[in-house]
Amino acid sequence: MQGILSEKLILTEAAILERLRRNKDISLCCHVDHAKLIYSKTGAESLKRIYSEYINLAIDAKLPLLLATPTWRASSERVSLAKAPASINEDAVNFLSNILPKEGNVYVGGLVGCKNDCYKPQQSLTYKESLSYHRWQIDKLGASKADYLMGVTLPAVPEALGIASLMSKHSKPYFISFVIGSDGRLLDGHTIQEAISHIDYQVSPKPSGYFINCSHPSFLDVSSQLPDRLIGIQANASSLTHNELENRKTTHSDSISEWGNLMLHLNQNNGFNILGGCCGTDSRHLEYIINNHN
Repeated sequence: MQGILSEKLILTEAAILERLRRNKDISLCCHVDHAKLIYSKTGAESLKRIYSEYINLAIDAKLPLLLATPTWRASSERVSLAKAPASINEDAVNFLSNILPKEGNVYVGGLVGCKNDCYKPQQSLTYKESLSYHRWQIDKLGASKADYLMGVTLPAVPEALGIASLMSKHSKPYFISFVIGSDGRLLDGHTIQEAISHIDYQVSPKPSGYFINCSHPSFLDVSSQLPDRLIGIQANASSLTHNELENRKTTHSDSISEWGNLMLHLNQNNGFNILGGCCGTDSRHLEYIINNHN
């Protein structure tokens, strides 16, 4: 998989969970969100339909695609509370692998999220707490057939460092993805460069690269020198601040063209070769990137 990271444009999925939340036919688990959907006919079909949209777009465009398992909340603690099978992480990898067509350049990643609210850095774990809390899930995904590992929606450095340390013990490429505010900093106040340097200095092997996710692309200051190790973004469709989004009762999205042009600027001028979506995005956002990239 490492060889594709030199490609000029790689796609990731757009929103999965956020789209399912708007599906009245789907009931999400209060503990593991959409992870248990793989075990029900309706849930599995809904997951497959969304993933397949993104897969087909990438294949038609002849672009590599990074997908991630629906295991954002599938930690040991939450899996136990949900009374879900202990094999849920491995089962999610197998579920996603089984819907891939034989053709195409599509990779399956094992996804891990922060323990608590990704918009509240004060709830983030310390480094030692992170090692204890995330170890079970990362070991499960690390031993699975996943092509890579990914820690996402991380608003604070200590928990991200713990996740990176655990992922580094497995012989798979892995990525760390931060949530940033409209000031371009992690929500705990660190600059992106500080966060990257802190993790790179303490972990070996280092992450294959760093992402931003669950944040609008306008939050990045493209006029400054962004870190070279920052290679991807899965961006929200809305430029509202996190507090503004939290207080809204309905989904807010900026225009697809505005979002897409910001994303393409990051690709063409700032070294972001991996582009995808987060909250508020869908196939139309990926289509815009595909149709307008050089």
